[in-house]
Parts: sequence; structure tokens; C-alpha cells
Amino acid sequence: MTQRVDLANVMDRLAIDDLITGYAAAVDDADWTAYRALFTADGRADYSGSGGVEGPAAEVADWLAATMTLFPVRQHLIVNRRVTFHLPGGYAEPDGAADVRADYVNPMRMTSGADFVCGGRYAFAACRTADGWRLRSVVVEERWRRPM
Repeated sequence: MTQRVDLANVMDRLAIDDLITGYAAAVDDADWTAYRALFTADGRADYSGSGGVEGPAAEVADWLAATMTLFPVRQHLIVNRRVTFHLPGGYAEPDGAADVRADYVNPMRMTSGADFVCGGRYAFAACRTADGWRLRSVVVEERWRRPM
């Protein structure tokens, strides 16, 4: 690889890392405007793997806004991020895409005061847009949960 391609790869990885971190912060902070802005216009979210809903990201954001009131304290820890790029036109082209697989641990406190924690894996699909990297989709696969 040339230095230009190496630098572009690093910059894309940092931008995608910011996107995934922004996702966690938006959910944890109940910032549903920021959550919606992370997605492309046709973006989708699928929380059925954790007992939730699936659909257009804007509609899912409404569901999250209502549901997350049951969990006033939440903290997503998203780790082991594995990024696979699909860049048919190369790094300089605007049509790049990437898949991100990442594990998560999510401790939460319910309005009742009870604590529980769950964990699993996210599958994110991202694409480069004129406004930077955005999510085309997020799929949650919860693998475990338990009271704390």
C-alpha cells in the first residue's frame, strides 16, 4: 500500500470509530436527534435480537425514546471492533462501505432501582456519504443477560 492509501485507511477507521462511539453515546444519553443523524435516510435498526423492534431508524428512535425511559441509567461498552471495508472505487471514491462487528456489554439501572447487564454483538453496516460515514443498518444480537 502507498502512504496515501494507508492514511486514508486510518482516517476511515477513525471516522467509523467515531460513528460507533456516537451511536453508544446517543443511546446512553437519550439523544434521539443525534441517533437519527447517525443513519442514512434509508437507514434501519433491528433490535429484535434483544426483544425489541425492527424498522426504519427514525421509527426505531421513537420506540427507543419511549422504551429507554424504563432504564434511566445505561452505559454501552462497545469493544472488539472489527472493520471490513468494501471500497469498489478505492479510498478516494465516495461510494465506500464497511461492515463492523463489535461486541458489547451494557449495564443498566431500571426505574425500580434494579440493576442488570446484558451483552452480545452488534452488526453495523456503514457507508461514506457527502456528510461523512453514516449507518445503513444496525442489528443487535443479544447473547446473554443477568441481574447484577
